Amino acid sequence: MAGSPEGSGPLPPARPLDAIDQDILRMLQADGRASVRSVADRVHVSRANAYARINRLVEDGVIRGFGARVDHERAGHSTSAYITLKIVQNTWRTVREQLRQLPGASHIALVGGDFDVLLLVHTPDNRALRELVLTRLQAIPEVLSTRTLLVFEEEDLEPQG
Repeated sequence: MAGSPEGSGPLPPARPLDAIDQDILRMLQADGRASVRSVADRVHVSRANAYARINRLVEDGVIRGFGARVDHERAGHSTSAYITLKIVQNTWRTVREQLRQLPGASHIALVGGDFDVLLLVHTPDNRALRELVLTRLQAIPEVLSTRTLLVFEEEDLEPQG
């Protein structure tokens, strides 16, 4: 299958997805390791057709990559938190690049509302979370304030199969 389109220039315009494309996406979200043969069998197309469709979905940027869903607690990151940030106006791109470098950063979103950025982090423990917030985040000059929301329990809502 084709590689990720990241870094290969602008993506082509979005094409409409038909029912077969949607079924393929659901299957691969549930099992990113599904073989082309099993995908083809489940959506009732030839292997060549399934292969071409998956490649097109990758090339069009619909599928951004393939990976594992991780149980962060079992992987040694038992503390999770959403951190809201207020940032200096028009510094989103600069801040985003700095947030990407943080250990345990899992999701970054520019949002509207009472704060500007929502950051999800997974850390080994509360001490590491404290270090991340008080030392790393608050040292970013464009960050005006933070608020940490400790996660007690979480569940991925992605298709399970």
